[in-house]
Amino acid sequence: MQPLPPLPSRIAGLVDLARNLSWSWHREARALFREIDLPLWRLTRHNPIEMLRRLDPSRLTALAEDPGFCARYDWVMGWQHHVETTGDLWYAHTCPDGNGREIAYFCAEFGFHNSVPIYSGGLGVLAGDHCKAASDLGVPLVGLGLAYRKGYFDQHLRQDGWQEDGDDEVDPDRTPLERLRDDTGAERVVTVETFGRPVHVHAWTMQVGRVPVYLLDTDREDNHPDDRKLLSRLYAGGPDLRLRQEWILGVGGVRMLRAAGHDPAAWHANEGHAAFMMVERVRELVMADVPRDEAISRVRRNSLFTTHTPVPAGHDVFDPGQAAACAGSALDDLGLDAEGFHALARHPTRDTGGFHMSVLALRLAGRVNGVSHRHGAVSRSLWTDLWPGLSVEDVPIGHVTNGVHLATWMANDIMDLLDRNLGESWRTRLSPDECGDRIATLDPADLWAVHVALKNHLAGFVREEARRRFADRWRDAVQVVGAGTLLDPAAFTIGFARRFATYKRADLLFRDTERLQRLLVNPWRPVQLIISGKAHPEDTAGKEALRNVYRFTHDPAYEGRVAFLEDYEMHVAHVLVQGVDLWLNLPRVPMEACGTSGMKAALNGVPHLSTADGWWAEGADGTNGWTLPLVDTEDPEIGDAADLANLYRLIEEEVVPLYYDRDPRGIPLAWVDRMRNSIRVAVTHFTAQRMVRDYVTDSYLPAVTGQAPPGPPPVMAS
Repeated sequence: MQPLPPLPSRIAGLVDLARNLSWSWHREARALFREIDLPLWRLTRHNPIEMLRRLDPSRLTALAEDPGFCARYDWVMGWQHHVETTGDLWYAHTCPDGNGREIAYFCAEFGFHNSVPIYSGGLGVLAGDHCKAASDLGVPLVGLGLAYRKGYFDQHLRQDGWQEDGDDEVDPDRTPLERLRDDTGAERVVTVETFGRPVHVHAWTMQVGRVPVYLLDTDREDNHPDDRKLLSRLYAGGPDLRLRQEWILGVGGVRMLRAAGHDPAAWHANEGHAAFMMVERVRELVMADVPRDEAISRVRRNSLFTTHTPVPAGHDVFDPGQAAACAGSALDDLGLDAEGFHALARHPTRDTGGFHMSVLALRLAGRVNGVSHRHGAVSRSLWTDLWPGLSVEDVPIGHVTNGVHLATWMANDIMDLLDRNLGESWRTRLSPDECGDRIATLDPADLWAVHVALKNHLAGFVREEARRRFADRWRDAVQVVGAGTLLDPAAFTIGFARRFATYKRADLLFRDTERLQRLLVNPWRPVQLIISGKAHPEDTAGKEALRNVYRFTHDPAYEGRVAFLEDYEMHVAHVLVQGVDLWLNLPRVPMEACGTSGMKAALNGVPHLSTADGWWAEGADGTNGWTLPLVDTEDPEIGDAADLANLYRLIEEEVVPLYYDRDPRGIPLAWVDRMRNSIRVAVTHFTAQRMVRDYVTDSYLPAVTGQAPPGPPPVMAS
């Protein structure tokens, strides 16, 4: 790796500050980097390492001689020292029985910041928020994932709206990633056999506040050329490559943690992609002469599995012969043949010829949860066949509703407003309920002024993104219009941004074109739509839905009031959830496990309109948004038609009139009341800190202290 250019000694700590991602959720640290060079900060999309690489050395010299900057620098560095040294945090006070024993957190993707693009969407961003909240609370978490050197993919839309997928190369020199080394400076390397060939694995490491994260990499000269590319792309290459990636994640992850000196007391598999982590730990015990059934029992006692989707396509299913060949000699260590290995992951009634990663995780993890109250119930029904003889209600699958990291997703302007009204340090000084009570009394004029500023920032961002893409690549005016250059900052703005899976129904609003046209171009109460999101590279139906939506951005009948923001990622997401007026979510019930984008919008005072699915089924209280009535049908066409009618009725008769009903000062008082309640509910119930505290009390601490898992184990396939 290339070292950063030398900095003046007075401010040399900026390098260490940039290499710990805790800066990304600390307002004063972000402000310090922003002060260095605002245009360059924006050009690098808030990447301090890249900014420091590109900065004129004379600017650094000037900053080192600026007393005001140095004073702010000293304050931030003092805060950073506190992050790195203090143990006087919630976990230490609340969980003395934990004795500081570590919890390993395995996930196939992590979304910490757009400068480290190794995530595809909600699962990765949720994992990133989980680690950040664990850092805030002092939970001794260690993260384990994969270093995708080509990231997920860059999205480019042709003029006809068809998505083309380009490489999103990750340059470690422009990230906080560093090679994991031992005390002698040598790389730590572990070996994982797969398909009869040894694969040598090294790791990159980075600090996320107090949480170390290790990312595995096989791009090494001592590997077979095919194996060097195993971890190059996220969720690409078909099932055979995915199988190898997940084997390396699970087996290599356990071995790398051991090599780095970690001895976790609890192990969390965040989605079935990480289930091989439990297989490797069973193998370790069997090799230490523990009988296999006893080894499985021990692994179950301190393992947790979180399932994130009720959608069948979201659960990896591999060919059992390929799974056995991938495991290779590990089966001999386990004392299993191919059929015995398959039995661990065979579903008893559905697709019995498949090797189900979620079934494997369910059998080897003693604690299992969905990610919302509704999803927990759906999961119990989905997996009930693994517990024959139990009623659905007694299936031992619980739920921990997801949350989002407040300091990451709440806009600075909103946080400043809350500081003025709740007092500084309100997040640690007040209980969630006390925060909620105080938020409900915010002055409407103050909150509205902040929202208008955020909305204007969104409008400026949209224009600059269109300008950049026009200069780089676009050659047609309709593409510039479709990117939102004609949007009106004063018009009612609806945001919809998520993965373009068909069940999320991004195109639902566009199925009645005449009604949509009347809604958008009303000269007295105009409405506009900002849409963003990627379709999975192999999801043709999702790409078709995206293209169908995109064509509306070019149609002059809609007067430029439909915009599509290309290449959705965390940087774009921040601006969107903070700047739109309403957040829209339209999944078919019950296919949305949680849907955290609406929580992020709510933290910024953006009300929600959604079907009664995922988090919204428990988050809607009648004051913070709108809910489509449940439709009692299993026919998707009938359900879609009913939801479409109800959606337009709500928008036309309730939502838009409420937004445009202004007092003499131009403030929509009833609308602002919904905004206040959106913040109140999100801060009270849907933060990542609440989520991690729930994991600690429900699962981590019981696992660390050796408590028996709830319920009987699932029955093995015969």
